Amino acid sequence: MARHSMISDLDFTKTQLTVFGIVLILAVDSINPVKIFLHVFPSVKPWHIASVSIALMIYVFISELKALLYFATKVFFNSIASIFFRSVEVVGRFNVPRHGPVIFVGNHANQFVDAIMMVCTCEHKISYLIAEKSWNRRVVGDMAWALGAVPVKRAQDYSVKGSGKITMKNVLFGDKEGSTGAGAILVTGHNTTFTKELTIGDKVRPPGTAIAMKVIEIENDTSLNVEAVGTESLTLPEEPVPFDILQRIDQKVVYSKVLETLASKGAIGIFPEGGSHDRTDILPLKVGVALIAYSALEKDGISVPIIPVGLNYFQKNRFRGRAVVEYGQPVYVDPSTLSAYQKGGPEKRRVCSELLQRIEDGMKSVLVTAPSYESLQVIYAARRLWQQKELLISEKQDLSRRFAEGYKQLLLQVNGKPPKEWSDLNDRIVSYQNELTELGIRDYQVPGLDSEKGEIQSVEDLDGDTFLSGMRLPYQICHVLFLMLVAAIPSVLLNLPVGLVARIYAEKRRKKALANSKVKIKAEDVLMTEKILICIVLVPTLWFFYAFMLKCFTNLDGPAIALIFFCMPLFSYMSIMWAEAGMVEFKDLRPYVMRLYPSARRRIAALPETRKKLSNDVRAFIKEHGPSLGELYYSEDIDWNKMSVKARNLSKKDLKGE
Repeated sequence: MARHSMISDLDFTKTQLTVFGIVLILAVDSINPVKIFLHVFPSVKPWHIASVSIALMIYVFISELKALLYFATKVFFNSIASIFFRSVEVVGRFNVPRHGPVIFVGNHANQFVDAIMMVCTCEHKISYLIAEKSWNRRVVGDMAWALGAVPVKRAQDYSVKGSGKITMKNVLFGDKEGSTGAGAILVTGHNTTFTKELTIGDKVRPPGTAIAMKVIEIENDTSLNVEAVGTESLTLPEEPVPFDILQRIDQKVVYSKVLETLASKGAIGIFPEGGSHDRTDILPLKVGVALIAYSALEKDGISVPIIPVGLNYFQKNRFRGRAVVEYGQPVYVDPSTLSAYQKGGPEKRRVCSELLQRIEDGMKSVLVTAPSYESLQVIYAARRLWQQKELLISEKQDLSRRFAEGYKQLLLQVNGKPPKEWSDLNDRIVSYQNELTELGIRDYQVPGLDSEKGEIQSVEDLDGDTFLSGMRLPYQICHVLFLMLVAAIPSVLLNLPVGLVARIYAEKRRKKALANSKVKIKAEDVLMTEKILICIVLVPTLWFFYAFMLKCFTNLDGPAIALIFFCMPLFSYMSIMWAEAGMVEFKDLRPYVMRLYPSARRRIAALPETRKKLSNDVRAFIKEHGPSLGELYYSEDIDWNKMSVKARNLSKKDLKGE
């Protein structure tokens, strides 16, 4: 796992020197200040000094309780990240201001794990806005309290079914008070009671979507008008459909706490999509972050930097996956728009929408987004086929974004209907990936398969390098067996029971989350979080159970049992590391194992040539069509914020048919 700096290198050095100095003083009586003081003043007893020290320690602990709790929780989260993730790499940390108030806005792709990643990789003390529903959960709420989070009551968590059914259609509606001035949506009810169930400011949500529209006028029980803001991608129901009612919630207390934190130069963490999901693009952002930023400027004169945080996960629902946390360029409120914000009504909505759009562009600049999961896999596969040398993580992220944006722009150029040549290349990449999956081989292993075909024809061919290369296979087999043997006992006793229960529990929670969600595809975003939460409870419970069993059924004394108990975390962690090392070696052995099967042997032998031809075709395709992408193809350094704006404008033109 990449090193996460909780304190600076200089502070760490000072801490080390301080600890060693204290040990030296305690070890030598002649320089121990307490011993010297007691010698000079014999009337003072050791317990006098001890009592004063204890009292001062209690005072400091109580006065700095919040800071200590946050630090302890951060240490705990770092240990969680190091166990559940193989690596967590950070890009763009230089974009984060070292001092002053900051608002962090991240995509919400892995539920509570997202907050863990931001805490572990950021030096600021972050206070999160957390849904009241999550705040009330045990373990989650306890850790959120320790981090100083602020609970927020969300309307979607308390939605109710409306009476009757509704239809919707766009209408011109620019003169009504509270409208955007750009149009509205007429909602016609069938057996509805709008005047009893709804008030101005409540929201109406049709089925199958997370988009809720604010009520701006109620004409009677069967007719009302709602805002059309953010509904461009929504297909309005022309036939009567059921609907949900989201009541207006007053968030004045929440905003007051947030503004107080920012005024004291603190940091706030927000996931403006409003909820976790497993989509390959971000959801429409909620307006709350824009209101907070403008309120801070209006009340305290602070133009707070809004830092987009890209949380990129690879195999996010699997144990020992990989994560890349990328911090983007800060977004600021334009002070010249404050007067428009203060006017309220349509002007306030306009400037808030513009700020939200810039925040969304910033978030997309630190993510790799795609129309679907399948297209995202093709993009990553094409990037690996094109790549000819090992890259830094920042370079990989940049290249993946170029491929993703290029993919979307090329689709726009052909109105979403790629020619047969493109479809054939896409199908071949998918087929290649499926072949690798079926054989259990990774793409990086394929080029090495070609070099393993050679056989020694005579003794003269047996030089030192060839001999060592030939010894690699038996060495790997022995290494795998050794690692698995070492890891077997602690893994079976300490990790396997918890792992099995965690998998079953997480799957049950996933199904429940999917059933209750309007935006999740498979609800895979909840799996890792639920596994972590159940492990936090079950792992120490299992340790205490083993200690109890040792106490009841063995002759071991208390100190021996205590030693075994406190060694269990070390044994558990080391077994994970050994098992992972063994799995890495086993994956490297996989091509050799698969060659034992005649049918697989032929398929493996064909892979290097298949990959080589596919790689050449991908590069030829990019060479042919890349120039039409302009900056994506030619520029060495891309401003991804500007590129996100450009991509958005291209999408709008496409929607208008220009």
